[in-house]
Amino acid sequence: MIVIIRVLLILIAVLLFGFMIFIHEFGHFFTAKLCGVRVNEFAIGMGPTLFHFQKGETRYAFRLLPIGGFCAMEGEDGTSVDPRSFSAKPVWKRMIIVVMGAVMNIILGIVLMMILLGQQEKFTSTTIAAFSNNSAFQTAGLRVGDTFVSVDQYRIHGDKDLTFALATASPSSVDIIVERNGKTLSFPDVKLNSREINGKRYVTLDFYVKAIPKNFGTLIAKSCQDTVSIVRQVWYSLIGMLSGKYSLNEMAGPIGAADAVGQAVTAGLQQSFQAGLNNVIILMAMVTVNLGVLNMIPFPALDGGKFFLYIIEAIRRKPINEKYVGAVETVGFVFLMGFMVIVSYSDILRLITGKGLGG
Repeated sequence: MIVIIRVLLILIAVLLFGFMIFIHEFGHFFTAKLCGVRVNEFAIGMGPTLFHFQKGETRYAFRLLPIGGFCAMEGEDGTSVDPRSFSAKPVWKRMIIVVMGAVMNIILGIVLMMILLGQQEKFTSTTIAAFSNNSAFQTAGLRVGDTFVSVDQYRIHGDKDLTFALATASPSSVDIIVERNGKTLSFPDVKLNSREINGKRYVTLDFYVKAIPKNFGTLIAKSCQDTVSIVRQVWYSLIGMLSGKYSLNEMAGPIGAADAVGQAVTAGLQQSFQAGLNNVIILMAMVTVNLGVLNMIPFPALDGGKFFLYIIEAIRRKPINEKYVGAVETVGFVFLMGFMVIVSYSDILRLITGKGLGG
């Protein structure tokens, strides 16, 4: 029975992942239609077509590999003379069409957060309510009623920010800023209690925070706040990778994500089916927000790269030569596929040996 439930939850995760891709491409699709752009094909999945149907001018297809999808608009490559082509539309319309995929992913993240938070009786704040025995935070001078402002220069807006900042901090020296009675107080080089996990030490949370009453307003606000927190974590992690703070071993691709789903399901099922489902939902919320944010990085072959080129076009008030755009996007696509191969190899290595590349 446990095996059947585990398979069911993994199937739900696969369906959510497929829906995540669908909602991204649908963002491009419906804004293209609203802007009067001809859409030749709207596809979920990549590779050979499993089945399709035609409705009006658009071909709707489901393809074999559930690893992506696309919205094929007339004139995306700039060669069409159709007045309804993508390239014929004003640059501001093209910018909206390109950005809406990421926007829809983030909206989906907010909805999934609402589903999770809606199950809670109350929410968590960033204001200290009490301390545990022998609390290092209390010893450092923090008091009940203090509200966290930043941890190691990482700005704190909600409890997810606080958890993330403390999880990535070095317990031997943490710079903490709090607000107390309207005044901002700094506590530099604080040494905190810690515990060791897989050879690395993490801060021990030896304090409790005040609760936030649950109502419709706080549910919406908390869902948006938590989603923004994930967006900030993604950018912070990217900067950490570029600066060398994090290694490739700490990044996961599709294979790593699938393994994470399996682990989340297994961990949740030790409690209940609902806990397993919630673990899948929170993981999917993080993945869809990641997809939205990473896709808007100004890199060739990504929507963010196209958006950046349209900004340049808007400033210059004339299109960039398609020959150069095509060359840049081709190089970007090759680099992106190569990077995905490396990340996937690291995922497989981690599954076999317990450590990925750079581990």
